[in-house]
Order: sequence, then structure tokens, then C-alpha cells
Amino acid sequence: MATTFGNVIAGTVDLLVRWIVIPVTSVIPPLVRSGILLAVYSGLWLAFGVGLVVNRDAIGDLWQGLASLPLPIQAGAWLLFLPLTAGLWVWGTDWAEPARLVVIAGLAGWNLLVFLPRRGTSPDPAAA
Repeated sequence: MATTFGNVIAGTVDLLVRWIVIPVTSVIPPLVRSGILLAVYSGLWLAFGVGLVVNRDAIGDLWQGLASLPLPIQAGAWLLFLPLTAGLWVWGTDWAEPARLVVIAGLAGWNLLVFLPRRGTSPDPAAA
């Protein structure tokens, strides 16, 4: 029984990696090089910041809404939007507001810095 269950889990993980993880991760480098991810995440962080300025309760409601979704959808959101969902989590904590704002600003800055397009980042096949 345990072996059958283990085989089912192993097969499921194999399918997830082959059909979701590998195709998605092959798309990320071109999106970073072109600056598309920088633009997307800049817009999302801008919306997050506007939400904090205009209606702070809406950010808390967004966190509660994310937490109420089914677990597979939550996992997908966390995987695709990790810095933003981490920012929502930080905002949902009971930390002092200045600390939350500093951590969220750090997450946003780190996220945008990582997605800055860089020249010469592709490996040189002749160097290997």
C-alpha cells in the first residue's frame, strides 16, 4: 500500500515538473532580459503602494482573500508572485507599522533589482 502511494506521489511530482515547472522556468530568462518582468512587477508594486496610501484595509482584505482560496490556487499565487504575497503576509502581521513598511519596501526594492535587465548575463558557450 505504501509503495503504491509512493509511486502515485512520485508520478504526480514527475508530471508537475515535466508539464509545468520546466516550461515556466524556460520562459523566465527571456522575460527578464527583455524587461517585461520588471515592468509587470513595477506595476504590481506601484498598485500595492497606492493601495497602502489610498486604502490600507484593502491590502488586508486582499491578504484575507488570498488566504481563503483553495490551497492549490494559494500555492500557485505564492509561486508566481512570491515577493508580493510575502508583502501581503507582512502587512497582515501585527508588527509595528513602520517595521512592516520597511520590510515591504525592502521586498519591493529587492524584487525590482533582481528583475533589472543586464547586459552580458548569458553564459559564453566557448568559455566552457
